[in-house]
Amino acid sequence: MSRIHEALQRADRERKNAPISEDNQVAESRITAGLEERPPAKAEAVLEKIAQHPWRPSIISLPTLADRGAVVEQFRSLRSHIYQARYEAPLKTILISSGLPMEGKSFIAANLAMSLARNSIHNILLIDGDLRRPTLHNLLGAPDAPGLSDYLKGSAELIDIMQRDRSTKPTKDGMVGSITNLTFIPSGKGSDSSSELVANHRIEELIATASPYFDWIVIDGPPVLAVADAVDLARAADAVLLVARGASTPYEAAQRTHAAFSSSRILGYVLNNVKDAPRSGSYYNYNYNYNYGEPDTGGQAKRPKDNGR
Repeated sequence: MSRIHEALQRADRERKNAPISEDNQVAESRITAGLEERPPAKAEAVLEKIAQHPWRPSIISLPTLADRGAVVEQFRSLRSHIYQARYEAPLKTILISSGLPMEGKSFIAANLAMSLARNSIHNILLIDGDLRRPTLHNLLGAPDAPGLSDYLKGSAELIDIMQRDRSTKPTKDGMVGSITNLTFIPSGKGSDSSSELVANHRIEELIATASPYFDWIVIDGPPVLAVADAVDLARAADAVLLVARGASTPYEAAQRTHAAFSSSRILGYVLNNVKDAPRSGSYYNYNYNYNYGEPDTGGQAKRPKDNGR
């Protein structure tokens, strides 16, 4: 693990000598001030050791890259509730999961991470923890390997599986410029032994090593009612954010999903693809329906509701 420590320690030293950006959000400063953690490294300093690839994300798969719009506002609201949850109790690593496949968890994970990155000068880490059915590399237009499975097998170090976007400007085909403070760990090549890999506790080692250098870590986990991997991933996270699909997810499945994470801190549910949201305080009442139209994606969000932990 010496290579990742050496690279990130050097980045941290450079960060301490760098000027503070005026873009730093007041609310974010207030929330993080009470957390006694090692400050995250500056994105620019880490770039020299983390592999860079020409990602090709688009507004269609990552609508939070737009400057305005209903989906942008919904994720900003979700982001605000996440910050509030951090203010109530220490929070950095969030597992995004659902009960069943195709409920939109990967869409939520990618866009939440992107929204956090656009609101911060600090580093954000996005991890594809769905080793059986990875999706995030498609949403980002990024390479899918080496990745998490390689690290869990012991065949790669942490620095080897991290990547960043080296794109520099928007293109005519609707692609967008890079988000320089977002780091991505893809799932790597699929494996029939994913449950064993996730259960070997190296995921906790990964989070412990990376955590001091990132302000937020978002993990896209598998659906918990389909495979057992998500419960093991939740043990490495500070909290779990659940996803359900409007007019699709059975109520019983949502209850079973909640029960499966009974030993974890649950932030609440995000309700995707709501076509006719009721006019109540529990919903974002934007007259907008977003549907990506690919597996495991979705749109309109319901804000997390505190379950009392």
